[in-house]
Amino acid sequence: MTDDAVVRVRNLRFSYGPGLPDVLRDVDLTIRAGELVALLGQNGAGKTTLAKHLNGLHRPTAGTVEVAGRPVQGQPLAQLARTVGFCYQNPDHQIFSSSVEKEVAFGPHNLGFPPEKVTELVTAALDLVGLSGERDTHPFSLGRGQRQLVAVASVLAMDPPLLVIDEPTTGMDRVGATQVMELLTTWAGSGRSILAITHDMDLVTEYIPRAMVMAGGRILADGPTQDVFRRDDVLKEAHLVAPAPVVISDRLRPYGLPRCRSIAEAVEHIAAVHAGGTCASRL
Repeated sequence: MTDDAVVRVRNLRFSYGPGLPDVLRDVDLTIRAGELVALLGQNGAGKTTLAKHLNGLHRPTAGTVEVAGRPVQGQPLAQLARTVGFCYQNPDHQIFSSSVEKEVAFGPHNLGFPPEKVTELVTAALDLVGLSGERDTHPFSLGRGQRQLVAVASVLAMDPPLLVIDEPTTGMDRVGATQVMELLTTWAGSGRSILAITHDMDLVTEYIPRAMVMAGGRILADGPTQDVFRRDDVLKEAHLVAPAPVVISDRLRPYGLPRCRSIAEAVEHIAAVHAGGTCASRL
């Protein structure tokens, strides 16, 4: 991760029309290159509305939104598509081509990349999501999790510095969800920035190092995920519940258990304590 700000939002306010109440209120946000950030909150908190300011689908009522050092206001959507990739919650609303390869190639082709560069980008994106063997497959012949990966690959192939992904693991089993989260972690490790809107608190605590919590159009908390999930006041106001690994490890702290990011990690530490820790007889 570097100190370069890819997203900078200051004093953002937004309403859907004159005289209507603000949906977003005084939002400040900075995302740097290489950061993987979770955006959490109940339905109606303002998460997707905020995200749509980053690709220009919404324009601020007041305040500023900058992406890659340039104000979003005034930039055409086609230009912003080079900077901000947006994956929607339902991949079936995004997929329309007759093969996986054509679907993934559509974005870079329409951005004007030469054919050899399009081929290079498509190959790299399919390799990254593990779908190299499905180039000629019709996307709707794939399972729900694989279609989500096709949608992600179609955005990655445009090589944007920022990816916004809305509910990346909805409808997936644990294997598929883990695959997506590991993919996002890998992509962030290459220097891209990722904002993931999600309700899956367990996956957030396991994979995403920074979390923001929204309620009522405001950001209530923003910081290291393990710290945010221990802000009982914030979780209560946002009507969220701390994920199981956090609850388990906190309740067992007196017995020598450290903070845990996953159930598997908690089980591993419990086994270690039980095997020889000073409080083993009490577990």
